[in-house]
Amino acid sequence: MSIPLFNARSTTLAVLAATLLGLTGCTADPVDTSTGGGAKAAAAAIPRQQVDKTLQAKLPANIRAAGKIVAVNNGSFPPYVIVGADKGAGIQGATADLSQAISQLLGVRIEHATVDGLASVLSGMQAKRYDLDLGPTGDFVERQKQATFIDYVQEYVVFAVRKGNPQGIDGLDTACGKRVGVMAAGSAEKVIKAQSAKCVAAGKPAVAVQSYKDQPSSILAVQSDRADAFFSSQAPLTYFVAQSGGKLELAGVGKGNGFQDLFQGALVPIGSPLAGVLLAAVQKLHANGAYDAIMAKWGLEQNKLSTPGLNLGKS
Repeated sequence: MSIPLFNARSTTLAVLAATLLGLTGCTADPVDTSTGGGAKAAAAAIPRQQVDKTLQAKLPANIRAAGKIVAVNNGSFPPYVIVGADKGAGIQGATADLSQAISQLLGVRIEHATVDGLASVLSGMQAKRYDLDLGPTGDFVERQKQATFIDYVQEYVVFAVRKGNPQGIDGLDTACGKRVGVMAAGSAEKVIKAQSAKCVAAGKPAVAVQSYKDQPSSILAVQSDRADAFFSSQAPLTYFVAQSGGKLELAGVGKGNGFQDLFQGALVPIGSPLAGVLLAAVQKLHANGAYDAIMAKWGLEQNKLSTPGLNLGKS
């Protein structure tokens, strides 16, 4: 993998998050949630892939000629994507490990670039600057009008709060009058704003919605008491909580929190032949144990999707 392209703003945020969250520079070592062997043993257990000539032949001619796929991401999304932890190592996280396995399987290298926000990802793919985004990105019906999703994980949406949950947030119904951070332009932002309207209609205080462009800024807001909670995907919040030195905890776990089944995955331009190739590659990684090993390494066993598929999102 090539060195990711990230701007000064992303680097600054990564350093700031490392300092206040105790991430040790968004540590390259994943949270050890396993019962034995630790991260290094889990990493060693990821089987190396042999080139699948049949899948390789299905790659677009321009990719075969170049010998590479250009992938894009929209910033750190631990434990899937960690940007800027080690400039010489490229991106890190579960997505990076999945990328490496797919690269081995297809016999082409995958280069990674980082841009600011999903809108930049989509416009960059439409302009053919990038071939795909390995994500995982939330798959929703409205987004399927802009890209094709290759879903490989399932997600849940919860709250990260300060230890002891001083504001008593335990789901959407308890968010009225609270300061809640969300990712700007994301699905959680839509849900929390809709909840705020419900609060007002019921004669309760509105939710003070705070929209951020990245995960580290959102978590820092909670830790510094500028926000009461951060409402986002459970997988990255679990990672941040585990790295917070006991300063944070999860709330609202096990509840729908305004969402139906949530699927996340890679995305490619609509009509791209890469959709079928990537789906077949992920299916093969499921079958040979590499997918399970990657998810276990990063503590994502609860987010595994038994059967990957295209455009699984129905909400």
